[in-house]
Amino acid sequence: MTTQTVDLESLVRRRTVRVDPMIESLVPRFLENRKRDVIALKGALADGDFDTIQSLGHAMKGTGGAYGFDAISALGSEMEISGKAQDARSAGRWIQLLDKYLGKIKVLYEKVDSA
Repeated sequence: MTTQTVDLESLVRRRTVRVDPMIESLVPRFLENRKRDVIALKGALADGDFDTIQSLGHAMKGTGGAYGFDAISALGSEMEISGKAQDARSAGRWIQLLDKYLGKIKVLYEKVDSA
């Protein structure tokens, strides 16, 4: 297990995510879209559609952090890599972690200090 994997798993274990209240109205839809992505990812994995896994992973990598969900960005990055490598085992692991993460997180809207 690499240091990156350990760090990612630690990030995913966090139950509370602090999000800037300025984007509060956007977060529920963002999270609902990620839940739909999990369904699509599971289907893509079952079909051996690694292009979809890579593409959805890339999109999550780019958007997760912008909404305050660093774990989603990190998982998206890993899915993108797994899709590119056509590594079904690894992709399945990251998809499962994303599904678990989305099912347990609590969002706390508070101003995030940039310091």
